Amino acid sequence: MTRRFLLYPNRLLRKICAPVERVDEPVRALWEEMLAAMYAMPGVGLAASQIGELRRVAVVDCSEGRDAPVRMANPELLHVSARMAEREEGSPNIPGLWAMVSRPRAITVRYSDETGAVVERDFVGLWAASVQHQIDHLNGKLFIDHLSPVKRKMLLAKHGKNMKRR
Repeated sequence: MTRRFLLYPNRLLRKICAPVERVDEPVRALWEEMLAAMYAMPGVGLAASQIGELRRVAVVDCSEGRDAPVRMANPELLHVSARMAEREEGSPNIPGLWAMVSRPRAITVRYSDETGAVVERDFVGLWAASVQHQIDHLNGKLFIDHLSPVKRKMLLAKHGKNMKRR
């Protein structure tokens, strides 16, 4: 990957990303760059805004073999389950910090795939959490925004100390 992950509090992380007009070669190239970065982290998802590209583009791969990537342009939540699940989340934009986040356990999402076709797909468990995490990034939200003010303040203080050590 040629681009670095933006580090919090970079203001671009709080921007709402612009919709993709069409799935073309530049979008496909961005997906491939993002997949390489995601697998190198290693992580299970990445939004374009995390590397400074303010377009509604994300990738997710929660498969055991790390061989089932989902490429999404303009993902939108259509339905979320009432049942919640709590998982530990982190972000390369706030390196080394993790926290438990509660999100709907199952979701239905509409997005354009790598062919440009509009797809509606259900995601459950870790897949659902990762897709929601990426959509949050595309909307200028971070996982820390799901935490209590006290927990968020504590984590951000730790992040500040970590950044001073760099």
